[in-house]
Amino acid sequence: MIDGVMIKKLVRHPDERGYFEEIIRVTDEFFKEGFGQLSHSYMVEGVVKAWHIHATQIDWWFCVTGKIKAALHDKRDSSLTKGETNEYILGDAPDNIVLKIPAGVAHGMKVLEGPCHFVYATSKIYNPQEEGRIQYDDKEIGYDWVQGIPITNTKIT
Repeated sequence: MIDGVMIKKLVRHPDERGYFEEIIRVTDEFFKEGFGQLSHSYMVEGVVKAWHIHATQIDWWFCVTGKIKAALHDKRDSSLTKGETNEYILGDAPDNIVLKIPAGVAHGMKVLEGPCHFVYATSKIYNPQEEGRIQYDDKEIGYDWVQGIPITNTKIT
């Protein structure tokens, strides 16, 4: 896992009315950098948003409905995991997660199942100088956004 990236597995409390799950608490070690802004994005299936990178801002990602594949690539010169790429699946499932993305880690997403309602918190308010962009097909990162969901469990019957 890329140094500084964290996931928080959510605990879902179902009953006959539906369910409740807590996303982030101010007291979570996972959220120690604090709150700057909460944003919502609506996307249709197949949309790719990549790559973004921040100089100092931390992001926390949560997919409310639909399913996304998040890809992260460590661009930090001082990191032990520089050049490493990780993938995570986020979405409306019992094992949904919140993903913490440190500053200096390039990040992007592809909507695998839509429509997608995506909510994210940032440690700072929007600042255009903080917003870095890298082309989706950047040769140094070398990530293929066309690929599908990773196969994690196969069973031949």
